[in-house]
Amino acid sequence: MKFLRPETLGEAAALAREHEDAKFISGGTAVVLMLQQRLIFPTHLISLTGVTDVPGWREVRRTETGLRIGGGVLLSAVARSAHVRELAPSLASAAGVVGNARIRNQATTGGNVAESDYASDPPSVLVSLGATVEVDDGTAARIVPAAEMFTDFFTTDLRTGEVVTAVHVPAAGPGSHASYTKFCSRSAEDRPCVGVATAARLQDGVLASLEVVLGAVAAIPQRWPEVTRAALGRPLDEQVAQEVAEEYAMLVDPIDDHRGSAWYRREMVRVQVRRSLLELAGDGGAA
Repeated sequence: MKFLRPETLGEAAALAREHEDAKFISGGTAVVLMLQQRLIFPTHLISLTGVTDVPGWREVRRTETGLRIGGGVLLSAVARSAHVRELAPSLASAAGVVGNARIRNQATTGGNVAESDYASDPPSVLVSLGATVEVDDGTAARIVPAAEMFTDFFTTDLRTGEVVTAVHVPAAGPGSHASYTKFCSRSAEDRPCVGVATAARLQDGVLASLEVVLGAVAAIPQRWPEVTRAALGRPLDEQVAQEVAEEYAMLVDPIDDHRGSAWYRREMVRVQVRRSLLELAGDGGAA
């Protein structure tokens, strides 16, 4: 296995196209783990740490429409960012509970999205907030909705040579609230057994919009818009929270692993969705 360190995004993309079994690496937290577990067998590792021609690669910026988080921004920086904590507090919360401090100080925003790890915390939050992902292969860029980015276990909509250069999070409007809750069946530093990202907008005391997205229960973040649409026009109260939780528990088809059986995950979905929605009702996650 060869280690390559290009200096431009175009060079990195060209190397990926030249070497079919190459793998991009930045913080390395996910890639190194998969190498150790013999889940991947790349012929080349293409480091993105030397790439210097991507504007805002390591910056969190406020924009006219919300936030732009560069692909090279560490998760620890996302968690600490005053801009993120103000405009997208649920994302700051999710970034702040990924693994432990060592992992958060190495893992990047772009790498977290690109790996599509089913048990990582940020993806479900990005979907709940209506975020979009900016990808670029050095010749052309495109924007992919976060809801369409994750396609299977460790699989995304990324094409050969494309790199996640930024994540865009829209600014929440008046009356908006969001939260992220992580339930771990083992230690607090473990990956979640169930993660729940919620986002809502209240107008005149009733729901004008509602998103509930589950993480760590299936290959990709799970959501059922038909369920949340049925709650619109109603107060966000105990009855709505219970109804949505019951529907999600009924619709989810959970995985079965060492963090929890399918049955256990289904029960935790019921509990955690209800708790998350009641947290919003109590204004626990103002956005």
